[in-house]
Amino acid sequence: MGTITRSLANNITTSGVILPAGITNASVSAVTSFANASGGTLTLLSTQTASASATISFTTGLDSTYDEYIFKFINLHPSNDSVRFEFNLSTDSGSNYNVTKTTTYFRAYHDEADTATALEYEAGSDLAQSTGFQILDGTEVGNLNDENISGTFTLFNPSSTTYVKHFIATTNVSGANNYQINAYIAGYGNTTSAINAIRFRFASGNIDDGIIKLYGVKKS
Repeated sequence: MGTITRSLANNITTSGVILPAGITNASVSAVTSFANASGGTLTLLSTQTASASATISFTTGLDSTYDEYIFKFINLHPSNDSVRFEFNLSTDSGSNYNVTKTTTYFRAYHDEADTATALEYEAGSDLAQSTGFQILDGTEVGNLNDENISGTFTLFNPSSTTYVKHFIATTNVSGANNYQINAYIAGYGNTTSAINAIRFRFASGNIDDGIIKLYGVKKS
């Protein structure tokens, strides 16, 4: 048994947990390769920073290079008060954003005054075979200086010409009425055409500030 192997073995519990002492700079640097782990590596493909932007669209980068793409919303702040944050998909590189979608939507909320809480399905916020924009927030986003929306949006295999295009999103909002709201949205673009562009916007006004990052998830 080699020195590295013996040292690591001495720091593994009977239940298979590696103790902190088993992972050191020396032990890690001596390893030449690791077996494939579950999940993929994130590769940053694009970053867009809003500055009084009517929309933020990604018209490049969605192709067959990756099977999964993740968008991260960071502190998106609207110019208007009480507005919805939403998205749509395109099959023609952004000439039109009108892909037919069927979706689900539920949310949990809690107000700052500690007087209202709920976990609920919102039938009025989902879509059934609609080409309209899908809401991604839990409630209207406020435009006070500290109010914003953050979250993630995952799009699966957008370049497929065989399957519908699944997506899953979760967002967190500091709402217009001093509510903390966590929303979960999922669905699919009901098309076998490749999705090659996506647009995010507030329903009215601009995205005054904030960042959206696009990552590709390395194929397994």
